[in-house]
Amino acid sequence: MKSFITYLKDLFTSKSEKQLHPTLEGLTGVDDLLNGLIIEKKIPGLAITVLEKGEVLFQKGYGYADVGKRVKVDPKRTIFRIASVSKNIAATALAQMVKEGAIDLDASLYDYVPYFPKKEYDFTIRQLASHTAGIRGYKGKEYGLNEPYSIKDSLRIFKNDDLLFKPGTDYHYNSYDWVLISLAMQEASGVPFGDYVDEKVLGPFGLTHTFGEGSESSAIEMTDGKNDHLATFYSRRKSGFYKAMPVNNTYKLAGGGYLSTSDDMAKFGQAYLKKEILHDAVFSEFLTTEKINGKATYYGLGWQVSEDKKGRPYFGHVGNGVGGYSNLFIYPNEQMVFSILTNCTNPRIQDVLDAMIDIFLADSQ
Repeated sequence: MKSFITYLKDLFTSKSEKQLHPTLEGLTGVDDLLNGLIIEKKIPGLAITVLEKGEVLFQKGYGYADVGKRVKVDPKRTIFRIASVSKNIAATALAQMVKEGAIDLDASLYDYVPYFPKKEYDFTIRQLASHTAGIRGYKGKEYGLNEPYSIKDSLRIFKNDDLLFKPGTDYHYNSYDWVLISLAMQEASGVPFGDYVDEKVLGPFGLTHTFGEGSESSAIEMTDGKNDHLATFYSRRKSGFYKAMPVNNTYKLAGGGYLSTSDDMAKFGQAYLKKEILHDAVFSEFLTTEKINGKATYYGLGWQVSEDKKGRPYFGHVGNGVGGYSNLFIYPNEQMVFSILTNCTNPRIQDVLDAMIDIFLADSQ
């Protein structure tokens, strides 16, 4: 079975980007790689924050948050779509709810969402969080859906479809799993999912530039003059960049609906290197790969859990959404956090980002 990161790299990486210069070293090498993405018009803009032992090792913006207006990227203030890195935020909120005893990972979804249509097999919150429940992924235009659905209303998209397999027997990565989890969390707590995340994650972790897309707090921040740094979201064709199609991600906050800065996401990653989180029994469970028939899926509960090409363990996530591509990688042994955000749909640059990360890790040894 391919690791989750191998699957994503195969999906998002073009052959031309695998031909990287092998002798790049240090910060000059990093600058060469990332500037090259802008010069070659692979992406309109990128923000990166690298932490080592809690200190900023490297932080910089490349290219433009808005190409037409020539607004440069600011890694502390430019707000991007973080796509599936949102699952890390949602998983953190779910872990808090588990610790409070409000939700049971091994309980059936139907204990919390009894109105979801019955399937051939029962499945649990844990199976949803680990993508082993058998829920299908996007079909057709669903990836770029532009409907103002609430989390509950969005069930109409997939609720009548059969499971892809018997829960626990296979792995299928998708975002609808987290739609169901966020709905279960709402029902279990009696608190809207976004409000719960604000209270239990964004506030305590000090993520002052992180918002649920379409949330009231996001709307206030974007219009009151305190923060006018929302990136313009682009897609790319051979002729250049164009504004990405409009989408409404409100219903899938948990799976891919958050907005943030590279600075905030690095701060979030750093929180996971604190002993009180890494050594906490519940959080450790989330950061342990699930297994199917004894084989690792390289995915825990809302977290990608794997090793890089040189055998260094890490956890985090890759995100790809309309108008945004993201990396959040946390290396516990090296005590390093990598937060990288871009404002382009599926730019196929993962091998370049991996090469850049490897430069930092090599220099840290």
